[in-house]
Amino acid sequence: MIPNTSARVPLHTSKRANREIEARTSESVRWHAAHLNRIDSRLRELDEEWDIVRVLEANASALALNGVILAATVDRRFLALPALVTAFLLQHAIQGWCPPLPFLRRMGFRTMREIEIERYALKALRGDFGPIGPGGERRDTPASHALQAARL
Repeated sequence: MIPNTSARVPLHTSKRANREIEARTSESVRWHAAHLNRIDSRLRELDEEWDIVRVLEANASALALNGVILAATVDRRFLALPALVTAFLLQHAIQGWCPPLPFLRRMGFRTMREIEIERYALKALRGDFGPIGPGGERRDTPASHALQAARL
C-alpha cells in the first residue's frame, strides 16, 4: 500500500530523526511563546525554509543534468547517472523513500507538513486564530496548546 503524501517521509525516517525534528519544532514554539516579538521574524524564516521534497528535487535535477552533460562531453556511459537518479526520484514519489533521505532527515530537513505545524503554532501564539492557552487550574502552556492545535 502506498502511504499518503504527508506520512510518506516520516514513515521512512528513523524514529530518532523524527523525534529530533519534532523536538526542535516544539522547542522553537516554546521559545517563541516566551518571545512573542520574534514570531514575525521566525515566520519569515519558515517562508524561506526548503522542505525535504524541494531538496531532493534540486539534488536529483543537479545530478541528472551533470550526468547528461558528462555523457555529451566525456562518455555515453554517464547516462547511467540520470537514469539512476530519476529512478530514485520516482521511488521517492511513490514510496516516500530514496537513498539520500535518511541522511537529509538526520541533517534536519523537514516535510512541508512539519514546517506548517510550526508555522500554525506560531500564528496561534501570535493570536491569529483567537485566544489560546490553558484555563484556570490547568498547568499546560500556551505553547503546548498551540502545537496541539497545529497538529490537528
